[in-house]
Amino acid sequence: MTTRPVGTASTTNLADVFYPESDGMPLPDGEFQSPLFREIVGTLETHFNDRPNVHVNGNTFIYYEKGNPQRLVSPDCYVAFDISMESIERNNTYLIWEVGKPPDFVLEIGSPSTGRTDLVDKRELYAELEIGEYWLFDATGGDFYGEPLVGERLVDGEYHRIELERESDGMVRGHSPMLGLDLCWDDGHLRYYDPEAERWLLNQMEERAARESAESRVDAERAARESAEVRLAEMEAELRRLRDE
Repeated sequence: MTTRPVGTASTTNLADVFYPESDGMPLPDGEFQSPLFREIVGTLETHFNDRPNVHVNGNTFIYYEKGNPQRLVSPDCYVAFDISMESIERNNTYLIWEVGKPPDFVLEIGSPSTGRTDLVDKRELYAELEIGEYWLFDATGGDFYGEPLVGERLVDGEYHRIELERESDGMVRGHSPMLGLDLCWDDGHLRYYDPEAERWLLNQMEERAARESAESRVDAERAARESAEVRLAEMEAELRRLRDE
């Protein structure tokens, strides 16, 4: 997804300025990006679901200049901590001056049409907006960004690389202090590891499979318990019959 061109506000009455929720256009390279987008954003949504005042989203507009609806950007994935959701829910979009801060974390997904924009234009804009962490994920392993995973932290207005490690199985791994998670490029997928809980986060498909498996175990245990109760009742009845004889 690309940034929109810089322009000037179309009216001097800021209260009348309209900030659209979307431009009605699908994801660029949607067939390639959409499955990755759903997995990456959905996993973080599930992880932070129980934490108040944390907003996880992506492929939506963030406006960064009051009165100028041409000044906007649409990250593939972003996370904002310690914010009031009232403004976002009221406007159904992210107006930085109303929310009170930009997102803390942004991640872009490499694709044929967005590689250079993510590496240059968006990187410069995110630094200007003071977004604390900027990550790049390339499912191909390097066709779009030249490397599978890049993480950067903002220090004194400039992005500095977060150290990444390549493990023996090819996994590329780095820690996001902002999220408190390890981000891992794993055979074309982005996975998250929670070092505090010592567990991998499950994506939504894995969560659903785990839930269904747990429900199946509960059903099996219930059936076994009911069968045992029936068998016990039969044995007690047989014992009474023998005593009566």
